[in-house]
Amino acid sequence: MILIAGPDTDGLADELEALGAEVVRVEGIATRESLDAAGLAEAHTLVLTEMDDASAIPVAKEANTQVRIVTYSRDSLPEFARGQTDLAIDPALLSVDIVAEELVDGELEA
Repeated sequence: MILIAGPDTDGLADELEALGAEVVRVEGIATRESLDAAGLAEAHTLVLTEMDDASAIPVAKEANTQVRIVTYSRDSLPEFARGQTDLAIDPALLSVDIVAEELVDGELEA
């Protein structure tokens, strides 16, 4: 399962779903409660599209040490979150179709 937190203006969730991935959108601000409600314990990937939600990165890693953290945003990743982020992608550099393929590759069987 892939969680998407933040506005998805580029349509990454739709592209992931088109490839067969189970996608859950985190409602509201990414907090421990909203992440848990979305299914963080079962998620293999958390995608943040808004760097205002970057404080959720250490929270997510503490709750699920196996979750892969990906940022897909034009904004810079705050310094405090860089060490726990697995992949930071600028939508201006990689389109949603390429990112979606990379995120689902090998994860659908899991």
